Amino acid sequence: MSAPPSLHLAVALDGAGWHPAAWREPGARPNALFTAGYWADLVAEAERGLLDFVTFEDSLGLQSSHPTEPDERTDQVRGRLDAVLVAARVAPLTRHIGLVPTVIATHTEPFHIAKAIATLDYVSAGRAGLRVQVSARQNEAAHFGRRTFPRLRFEDRDTPDGRTLIAELFEEAADHIEVVRRLWDSWEDEAEIRDVATGRFIDRDKLHYINFEGKHFSVKGPSVTPRPPQGQPIVSALAHQSVPYQLVGHSADIGYVTPHDTGQARAAVGEIRAAQAEAGRADEPLHIFGDLVVFLDDDSPAAEDRKARLDDLAGHVYTSDAEVFTGTPGQLADLLLEWRRAGLSGFRLRPGVIGHDLEQITRGLVPELQRRGAFRDTYEADTLRGLLGLARPTNRYTAA
Repeated sequence: MSAPPSLHLAVALDGAGWHPAAWREPGARPNALFTAGYWADLVAEAERGLLDFVTFEDSLGLQSSHPTEPDERTDQVRGRLDAVLVAARVAPLTRHIGLVPTVIATHTEPFHIAKAIATLDYVSAGRAGLRVQVSARQNEAAHFGRRTFPRLRFEDRDTPDGRTLIAELFEEAADHIEVVRRLWDSWEDEAEIRDVATGRFIDRDKLHYINFEGKHFSVKGPSVTPRPPQGQPIVSALAHQSVPYQLVGHSADIGYVTPHDTGQARAAVGEIRAAQAEAGRADEPLHIFGDLVVFLDDDSPAAEDRKARLDDLAGHVYTSDAEVFTGTPGQLADLLLEWRRAGLSGFRLRPGVIGHDLEQITRGLVPELQRRGAFRDTYEADTLRGLLGLARPTNRYTAA
C-alpha cells in the first residue's frame, strides 16, 4: 500500500496574531506592524518552514471584537495594510512559497482584482492566489456609497432575511470569481509576439472579449494584463456552512473549513465534494484545508498558561470560528494526521501570537511531521499550482 500524500500546510497572517492581546506579548513588534520589513520577515520564516503558502487577512473596515459591527475598543490592534500590495512587496524576497491575499468581492470590481492578482503572479513568478471574502457590514458599505445593507446581527443569519442576504452575497462572489477567471484567460498564452523585426508586439486575434453578462456584473474584456504565468492563479475561500460550501465546490481550488472534531471535518468534506460533483467538477482536484488557531509550546501547560495570560490581558476568554488548539507541536501533529483521515488534504494554521507561534510551526511542527513522513523535505515546484499538485489549465478561449 502506498503512503498517503504529504500534508499541505499554510499559515494565515493577521497583524500580531489571532489573539486580540497578541500585540502585547514580548517579541510581537507592534511598532513594526505597518512596515514592509515586518511582513517580509514573517513570510521568510514561513518559507524556511517549507510551507505551501501564506494568506494575508484584509478587510474594508477596521477590525472589531464584534462579529458584524464596529466597536470602540482601543486596546486591540486596529488598522491594516492592503493585502495585495503587501504580497507584491514580499514576492521578490521569496522564491517558492505561495502568496494569497484576501480580497473583498462585495465591494471590489472583478476587473481590478483580475489585473492585481495577475500582476502578483508575474511579480512572484507564478506563486499567486487569492482568498475571496464577502461582507455584509453596514460600515464597510458606507465607505463606497453604492449599496446599503440591513443590519445583520450574528443571530439574524438563520432568519429568512439573513439567509436571503447571505445567499445573494455568495452568488455575487461566484460571479466575481467567474469574471476573474475569464479575464485571466482573455489573453491566450501565445498572444505576445514581441517581434522587433516585423513590429508586431501582440497577436490581436489571440485577445478575447469575455462578454460576461450576469445579475451582478457586465464585463466585456479583455484584460489589460497578459495571461498569468500559472494560467489561473489559485482561488480559495473560507466556508462555514452550506452556502459557502457551494461556492467552494463550484468555483474554488481550495476551501478552508472550520471543524472542531473529526466528525465535523468529514461532514464538511462530504458536503463540499457533493457540491463539486453537482457542478460537474468531480474529476478536478479541489483541496479542502482545515483551519485551526494554534498556541504551541514545548509542553502543554506552558501553552495553556500563555493563552490564559493573554485572555486576562484581553478581558475575556478567546474563542474563534475555528478550533483553538493549545499544546505541543507533537500533539498538533497527532491531531492533523487524525483529521486527515476525514478527507482533509491540508491545514491553514492561524498563529495565536505570530512572534511566538509561527516559529513553533516552522521549527517545531514541520520537523515533527517530516519525521513521520507526512511533510515535504524540500520544495518540489516553483509555482503555487505545482506545490499543490495542480496542473496548469488550458486556456478556455484557445482555438482547437
